[in-house]
Amino acid sequence: MDEIRYKPIGIIHSEFTEKENTPIQGVFAKDAKGEVEVFPQYIRGLKDIEGFSHLILIYHFHFSNGYSLILNPFLEDEQHGIFSIRHFNRPNPVGLSIVKLEKVKGNILEISEVDILDGTPLLDIKPFVSRFDNRDDAKNGWVSNPHLDMVRGESGKHRGD
Repeated sequence: MDEIRYKPIGIIHSEFTEKENTPIQGVFAKDAKGEVEVFPQYIRGLKDIEGFSHLILIYHFHFSNGYSLILNPFLEDEQHGIFSIRHFNRPNPVGLSIVKLEKVKGNILEISEVDILDGTPLLDIKPFVSRFDNRDDAKNGWVSNPHLDMVRGESGKHRGD
């Protein structure tokens, strides 16, 4: 298998136009608002989505510029393998974010807790289901490092901070 192709199903809109001013994770940006514009041919797929408080957005990192297998994550100075961090420069530049669904207006999903650049191509939407998506026994690897505790509670932390 040499190549896999995807077509965007929509576009993610946000106030963030530069990587360095985009929040590290949506959990740090409770007030960051945005919209998901779903292309008209996919509107029927939004049926019943308003019953979910959070969505998992899967998207293409359209500003990714190559990749490295070892990188510094945004929360730490120590290097880690690309598959143990959430950096955008990946072998396949696919991103995943959990956002809060505020309102559905036709093909527009109003969202908050946004950590995504404006104009990002949307590949898929999945409902966040706490019964399925939470694991009580999950381990957090290097992110459990105690010096990161000071960062975890800071709302609006950005990649360039």
